[in-house]
Amino acid sequence: MSCLETQRKFGEESEEITLDGSVDWHGRPAIRAKSGRWPAGIILLLNQGLATLAFFGIGVNLVLFLTRVVGQNNAEAANSVSKWTGTVYIFSLVGAFLSDSYWGRYKTCAVFQVIFVIGLMSLSLSSYLFLIKPKGCGNELNHCGKHSKLEMGMFYLSIYLVAFGNGGYQPTIATFGADQYDEEHSREGHSKVAFFSYFYLAFNIGQLFSNTILVYYEDEGMWALGFWVSAGSAFAALVLFLAGTPRYRHFKPSGNPLSRFSQVLVAASRKAKVQMSSNGEDLYDMDMKESSNNNNRKILYTHGFKFLDRAALITSRDMEDQKGIGHNPWRLCPVSQVEEVKCILRLLPIWLCTIIYSVVFTQMASLFVEQGAAMKTTVSHFKIPPASMSSFDILSVAAFIFFYRRVLDPFVGKLKKTDSKGLTELQRMGVGLVIAVLAMVSAGIVECYRLKYAEKGCIHCNDTSTLSIFWQIPQYAFIGASEVFMYVGQLEFFNAQTPDGLKSFGSALCMTSISLGNYVSSLLVSMVMKISTEDHMPGWIPGNLNKGHLDRFYFLLAALTSIDLIAYIVCAKWYKCIQLGGKPEENDEPGV
Repeated sequence: MSCLETQRKFGEESEEITLDGSVDWHGRPAIRAKSGRWPAGIILLLNQGLATLAFFGIGVNLVLFLTRVVGQNNAEAANSVSKWTGTVYIFSLVGAFLSDSYWGRYKTCAVFQVIFVIGLMSLSLSSYLFLIKPKGCGNELNHCGKHSKLEMGMFYLSIYLVAFGNGGYQPTIATFGADQYDEEHSREGHSKVAFFSYFYLAFNIGQLFSNTILVYYEDEGMWALGFWVSAGSAFAALVLFLAGTPRYRHFKPSGNPLSRFSQVLVAASRKAKVQMSSNGEDLYDMDMKESSNNNNRKILYTHGFKFLDRAALITSRDMEDQKGIGHNPWRLCPVSQVEEVKCILRLLPIWLCTIIYSVVFTQMASLFVEQGAAMKTTVSHFKIPPASMSSFDILSVAAFIFFYRRVLDPFVGKLKKTDSKGLTELQRMGVGLVIAVLAMVSAGIVECYRLKYAEKGCIHCNDTSTLSIFWQIPQYAFIGASEVFMYVGQLEFFNAQTPDGLKSFGSALCMTSISLGNYVSSLLVSMVMKISTEDHMPGWIPGNLNKGHLDRFYFLLAALTSIDLIAYIVCAKWYKCIQLGGKPEENDEPGV
């Protein structure tokens, strides 16, 4: 090949546009060589790591801040953390809605990161100026005094600004990262699948610093320092995100999905009494010219939810409307729009089954920390902060991501002897539930032995058991392994199974399951305490854990997760994958 031909070929490759409809910053079709891929992906992974460090610099030790600085008891603090964490993930729906409907993912990420930084700076200032009084309080020995309503108002405003900013940013950044890879291109499609694993790894590496270094200083009472470091990390993440602007690929927002869903429901209701055929031949389908008005791929017709098919049924009145100004979207909807609603309805049972898992996951930030504080936390003269034990969860996540991608996935692919690689997303989520049961059983057994070697009559039960805190390692390791299968699988599943115009909503489903898991955990703790404290009993989770039965609560969670696993298997077998136009062969593989 001559030099001139080589240059011409290189020029054609460098100007090749993406096939998935993505655009650049100026709204022009994205050029593959000049946008997206790993250069953009790495920027977003670093952004995620720094933002996670900032968030968990607050969240991982919040339960101890509430007991030592704010003055709440163990049950109140555990409930407050669950409600706050739940609120973080509820706000993810706001970010997903704005991202998919109006703002697009880039603008949504930028705006909510600014709110996140403002919340962290406000928290750092209010802690330094008002909350940590008298000076030097907030450690294990010296708890802080009471605070005024104004001071507490500043505190709650700050942490809920943090919740709002992080909640709106998180589901959007995951989807925005996936947008940088063209799944219509074989190599980039493989990179997109890998991105979700590395995204969750970046999430956990960010936690590692906050759960070890920051936690140590906060445990010693240097809360303001820890909060200022978190604020600085969030600011650095924002600057890094903005610096990558010229490199990103974008998808145009698809408009308000609530109106599209409502149109399908109203149109189907209006034709409730109209007879229709069983094969779907008389349903309205947009032609190529009409469907090209947006960049979303066409969703093929599927059987099921027959009532909704009536929204696409063409009647004589619809034919008359088309002769005039066109069809009325509140009387006639295209099949692809109806299938969009069906996709979400099929996802809901799977999503509901992930909530109990999130109840298990949230124990790491609350009861695991309180359990660890009541164990032997000293090695020689070094004191181990109880919250830093979650670093074993992070190490477990890193190890199991490597194990799954490099060992288990190829091995299962060879056993299946098909083109598909490894376990499906639904199968991985099921494995995650099984390991979650083992985590709760392990935590319950450790608590039984902790109580056996505990000093019952202590006033402050910290360090009152001779059982070492390192016995918590198995329960943290099990949680980490379950996350790799459940949360990474969940991210991939909801991103793949949601329509193109609802990708951020798919990521938000992952986060809202965590949100509801936190609320359910709070409700369970309240119910257990109400029932177990009757007849003047101390209850399962009292202020002095040595007088309680935290082990029974862990075993209760193991039983509930086992029941949830059975329900999940039923739902997963019933589930039918989305079928996209032009790629039917990718959707023939059953979910389980």
